[in-house]
Amino acid sequence: MKHWTLDDIPWDRFDPSLVDPELLRIIKAASLVEFNGGDYAAYLCNVFDDDDSFQGAARSWAVEEVQHGTVLARWAALADPSFDFDKSFARFKEGFSIPVSATHSIRGSRAGELVARCIVETGTSSYYTALMEAAKEPVLREICRNIAADELRHYKLFYSHLRRYVESEKIGRLRRVLVALSRITESEDDELAYAYYSANGDASIPYDRRHWANHYARRAYGFYQRHHIERAIAMVLKAAGLSPQGWLNHGLTSAAAWFMGWRVQRLSRAGF
Repeated sequence: MKHWTLDDIPWDRFDPSLVDPELLRIIKAASLVEFNGGDYAAYLCNVFDDDDSFQGAARSWAVEEVQHGTVLARWAALADPSFDFDKSFARFKEGFSIPVSATHSIRGSRAGELVARCIVETGTSSYYTALMEAAKEPVLREICRNIAADELRHYKLFYSHLRRYVESEKIGRLRRVLVALSRITESEDDELAYAYYSANGDASIPYDRRHWANHYARRAYGFYQRHHIERAIAMVLKAAGLSPQGWLNHGLTSAAAWFMGWRVQRLSRAGF
């Protein structure tokens, strides 16, 4: 099936009166992260240097990720004509980088790398679904709908390759769970925080990771509802080799929903 393009987006329906300033800030940050997909593809191709099938899939995936960044940047510029994507992306690249020259996975194995990729796609799929449902501006809703569908398909792509490597590398459930937990905790690492700073912060003020991570989390977490979290937990459990439904999903969903709500309230009271 033909993949959507920027020309498929109904740009003529853009309504500036329906732009949510909070959404705009995190969309700007998301455009930088998505546009950086080429570096991730280079890293993955180095890690899977003898797997032509996966390398082809990774390169195609990166093309779609870069397109996500392009379409988000175009919408952000409509919503805020002062937004300079090129300048913001240059700041982002200057302050954040991934190990593109690495020849072995930082996760310890190829299967571990694919578990981590599934976790990332879980997060983005649920994230853009939450943003789509929260947005009132019609063009942004359509963009997020398309990206969320892509990210779900990307999860399935990485999961299909994960199944191959689980068999060949004999990685156990415990190791998959540990990798999944490790990648989840990285959701508040420098990548998202620095992207938010690069897109929204004053360049004359030095970067402070905790400060900008809090700014990002207060906004991003606030758009999640329980059904987004429940679906994400199911996808995480599946990638970790556990049953995606049942008591474990219910318990983890309740815990995550409580934590995210508590975090948003605490950060709001702190002025973030």
